Order: sequence, then structure tokens, then C-alpha cells
Amino acid sequence: MADQEIENNAVSGLSQKTIVDFDPPKKPGRNMYAIACAILASMTSVLLGYDIGVMSGAMIYIKKDLKINDVQVEVLIGILNLCCNIGSWAAGRTSDWIGRRYTIVVAQTIFFIGAILMGFATNYAFLMVGRFVAGVGIGYGLMIAPVYTAELSPASTRGFLTSFPEVFINCGIMLGFVSNYGFSKLPTHLGWRLMLGVSAVPAILLGIVVLGMPESPRWLVMQGRLGKAKRVLDRTSDSKEEADIRLADIKEAAGIPENCNDDFVPVTKGSHGEEVWKELLLHPTPAVRHALIAAVGIHFFQQSSGIDSVVLYSQRIFKEAGITSTDGLLLATLAVGFTKTIFILVATFFLDRIGRRPLLLSSVAGMILSLGTLGIGLTIISHSDHHMMWAVALSIAMVLVYVAFFSIGMGPITWVYSSEIFPLRLRAQGASIGISVNRVISGVMSTTFLSLSKGITFGGAFFLYASIATVSWVFFYFMLPETQGRTLEDMEGIFGNFRWKCDRNRNRNRNRN
Repeated sequence: MADQEIENNAVSGLSQKTIVDFDPPKKPGRNMYAIACAILASMTSVLLGYDIGVMSGAMIYIKKDLKINDVQVEVLIGILNLCCNIGSWAAGRTSDWIGRRYTIVVAQTIFFIGAILMGFATNYAFLMVGRFVAGVGIGYGLMIAPVYTAELSPASTRGFLTSFPEVFINCGIMLGFVSNYGFSKLPTHLGWRLMLGVSAVPAILLGIVVLGMPESPRWLVMQGRLGKAKRVLDRTSDSKEEADIRLADIKEAAGIPENCNDDFVPVTKGSHGEEVWKELLLHPTPAVRHALIAAVGIHFFQQSSGIDSVVLYSQRIFKEAGITSTDGLLLATLAVGFTKTIFILVATFFLDRIGRRPLLLSSVAGMILSLGTLGIGLTIISHSDHHMMWAVALSIAMVLVYVAFFSIGMGPITWVYSSEIFPLRLRAQGASIGISVNRVISGVMSTTFLSLSKGITFGGAFFLYASIATVSWVFFYFMLPETQGRTLEDMEGIFGNFRWKCDRNRNRNRNRN
């Protein structure tokens, strides 16, 4: 009897142990400190979004007050995007020199000066100078925010956190639309100056707040400051074990022995980036060349598929579609900003669950469909002698569908992807090349849309954008491997060949079996 009781207790204990052992591990929660730092860094993107949104309405009052023509309006809008190149190229070297955090402060300072100049502009030339300076500041911010966030974030939430710049671009666009509506009630000569000048306030506030953020742990390791990097990683990782693994991976990527645990170690001259441009452009490895093509390609197609034309000239597009009242145009424009913001927020929660490729390919497919349908709607309207309400409704709906599909994939993934695929030693400069391409194409699109729509009609312009989006889908399918869940130090292993596609197909077949 006693033996049976002992046996029953043993079995009961074994059962209890088995239940506990097979209990699923508790998933770590999101690191709130890393999220707070990512939010603050990404808020620099509000300034670009605000400029895009506010210029869509301010250009009407600027044109009236300064008595300029459509070509001058196009140049005024496009010059900021082109000047972003100076900032994005300079930010790569600056961030390697003074650090990611202080580069964000530099970005805010430059934009603050530009905003003041725009607000006090007395003529077209003065306003162009302000746009030039502000463009340089925005270029700095656009390059450094995704890099800082990617380097600070744990792999489990990197997609979520690195998508924040696109979230804040959309928030800025909404603020710009609201500013248009609020200041439009003032006298013309005062209204547009306040629309542009008020952006100096968030710039200076962000520049001050950023000083309280930690430096990028990867930049600290590049400088040999291992002790400080470890403390930052301890605060921004999901666990102590993950922090140790991240530090070991970063040290390996930086060429520092794994067993070196000193608070400070001397680094070689090459660690500061003097040979970076040569390695990136002149003598790249197959992996680096593939990553560079992917980064340049995704930035090129993001802008060449027409997003800035739709947002900047939304009032012109809606007017062409048949909306004539001022209130109707403002409401339709606000609907664009609202739709863009809502869907970008949705996308942030799926980047680390679904992956980059499925979201991106689905997004572009929806963009192709909506752009083609928009082209059909606008073409029917332009060739019709009477008001066709269904075509008007179709065109408006397709604009909203287009920005929704863009925001759920192409918009945020461009920033996430290009900031995570380069090796540590090349990351800042590699990202700056992508940003530079992005701003050049954005400048070309925004400075040519009105002329293009006059030459081949509004419908023809959107057929052209649909064609470009189709080419982009093919490019993304063959050239962009999945990066979900991988550490930044692991990226070189999936670039440089097409083994990733073979591995993906092999995994898919294994799952079927």
C-alpha cells in the first residue's frame, strides 16, 4: 500500500513537472525605453511631413501674394527635396564623427534657421534661401532617425520602431493640412508666412529633448566605448541575455575581440569610416553591392510611383476630378491625410509579424490597381461634356485607396529596410545614399507634375505612375530578401546571392509536407 502511494506521488510529481515544462515560454513585453527613444528620434520626420502638407495649401497664397507662375511654384516646392541631398550626404559622415544623437540636434538647428528665414521672407528669392536651408536640415533628419532607431532597437521590434519616421511624416502632413485651414483665415501676406514659420517651434523643442537620449550602442562600440555601449544595450534590450548577445555581435562586426571587456578600447583609423566610400562604391563585396542596389531601388520606386505628386497636388487633382468648392477641396485633402495616417499606424503593428516582403508586395499590387483606376476615372472626366458623378466618386475613392495601400507597405518599409541591411561599418553612408536618391526623385516628381499633367493629361500621368509601380513590384520580388527577425549583424548573410529565395522555397515545401 505504501509502495503504491509512493508510486502515485511519483507519477503525480512527474505529471506536474511535465505540465510546467511544456508550458509555453512567456513572451517578453515591448521595451518601453527603446520605444520612447525611437519616438523622439523619429519625430524629426514631422518636419518633412509638415512641409509637404503645409505647402499643398500655402502655395496658393504664396502664388497670389508674390505673383509667381506655376513653374516658379514647382521649383519652390521641389528645391527643398533637392537640398535634402546635401543634408543626407553630410549626415552620414557627421554621424560617424560626432555620433547619431548630436547629428539629430544638428538637423533640428539647421531646420530652425530655415523655418525662421521662410517665415520672414519678403520676396521669392528670400523664400528660396529659407527653403534651401530647411531642406538641408530635413535631409539630416531623414537620414539619421531610421539609422539611430535601427541601431538602438532589439531585433524583435526593429520593424515596428524603425517604421516610426513614416508615421511621423504622416502626422506632419496632417498638421500641415490643419495649419492650412487655421491660418487661411488671416490676411494673405501673413497667413502663408505663419504656416511656414511656425515649424521653427517643434524644431527647437526636439533639439533640446534629444540631448536626454542615449547614444547609439553601435556607434559607441565603433569608438571603442564598450562600457557605455553595454549600459545602453542593457536598457534597450528585451533581456540581459539578449543585451550580451547583441554586444558580442556588434564587437565582432567592429573587429573587436569577443573576450575584450574593457570599458574603453583603442580603435583603428578605419573604424572611423575613412575607407567607407571606397568599400561601398568602388570595391563592394557581392553582399554590399546587393544591399546597395536594394536600398537605392526601394527609395527610387517609393517616390517615382507618385506619392508626393498626390499629396502635394491633391487639391489640383480633386479640382480636376470635379470638386470646385473651397470647403470640398479642404475636406478631400484632409481625408487624404487622415487615411494616410490611419493606415501607416496599422502597418507598424504588422511589420514584425507578417514580414517586410508580404506587406511590400501586397502594398505595391494595390497601388498599381488604384493608380490605373484613377487614370481611367480622370481620363473619362476630361473627355466628358457633362458632370459624371460616378467618375468623380471613383477618382476620389482611388486617391484614398492609393494612399492607403502606400501607407501600409511601401511607405514605412522603405525606411525600415534601407536602415537595417547595411553592415555596421557602412550603415550611415549606405543609408545616406538611399535618402539622397529618395529626395532627388521626390524633387523631380514635385517639380514636374504640373508640367507633366499638362503634357499628357492628369489621367496619363497616373497611367505612367502605375507602369512604374508595376516595374517596382518585379524588382522587389526578385531583389529584396526577407529581413524579419534577423539581427543587424546577420544581414550580410542573406545578401549577395539568391540563396534566400531557395531557402524560402525549401521552407515552404517543408511546411507543406
